[in-house]
Amino acid sequence: MAADTWIIVAGQPGVKNLIEIARGLTGQVRALVVGTEDVADTIAAAGVDEVVWVRPDPDIPLEAYATTVQSVVQDNPGVLIGGRNPAERVLFGAAVATLGAPVFTGVSSVAADGDDVVVKHAAFGGITEQTVVISGPVGLVVDGGGLPEPGIAVAIEEIAAEAMNDVRVVGRSESTDEHADLASAARVIGVGRGLKKEEDLALIEELAQALKAEIGCTRPLAEGLDWLGRDRYIGISGAHIAPKLYLAVGVSGQLQHIDGVRGADLIVSINSDPRAPMTAEADYSLIGDLYKLVPALTSALSGR
Repeated sequence: MAADTWIIVAGQPGVKNLIEIARGLTGQVRALVVGTEDVADTIAAAGVDEVVWVRPDPDIPLEAYATTVQSVVQDNPGVLIGGRNPAERVLFGAAVATLGAPVFTGVSSVAADGDDVVVKHAAFGGITEQTVVISGPVGLVVDGGGLPEPGIAVAIEEIAAEAMNDVRVVGRSESTDEHADLASAARVIGVGRGLKKEEDLALIEELAQALKAEIGCTRPLAEGLDWLGRDRYIGISGAHIAPKLYLAVGVSGQLQHIDGVRGADLIVSINSDPRAPMTAEADYSLIGDLYKLVPALTSALSGR
């Protein structure tokens, strides 16, 4: 398509997936960065055609620059792509609202067809994949992925930052939780309600260390029990991952979760129920008590 593709970047440069999707379309790939100069420099060398940079006041939240983002993207818009972190969602939402563009999540592929955009995405809770053709602006919410590969940097155009009035940061509290980067992990262990109590996560952590894997989870563990951070939730409204190996431990395999792991090269399940949906979805299944199988697997991987 002839119109531009805009990538919305807010505060952090982990947008490798966004850039790869944008490069698969025609037209210019333009990044609108609201963040530090280091973030703008990283994006400028990431394979985009142009960077428009908004330098934020450190005492003003990034979300307060939504009106600036709205005014910038009205210039020849086509596809708008945003990640999943909170600030990106706000700025992305402001942009698509200005354009009156439809928004799609659970996206598996995007392609240009003349002046149209063809999007395949999960629908009806992930039980089916729907293909839509859009004529005009469209918004896509996808996992950002890791840091883009550095290349030759393009020029950065800094524009005046106009924040919304009367919004200021009056305090900060740094999180002690380690941020999960599931999108770029080669191996991911997903844990579900088969785990009996929070303290038993130690078993999964030992296995993850032996396997050199990241830990993810089903939605109840992140949003109901709060055993793990929400950035570790895998599913239709959470992370969509494509690791070389996905090991599901005590995961029943509801459709909402399956939608988030379909990109994995190899799926292995540990479950006591041979009729669990996850067992049928997996390439290999270990049927038995996870409290026996997980320590045995950890021991084997550790050479003990």
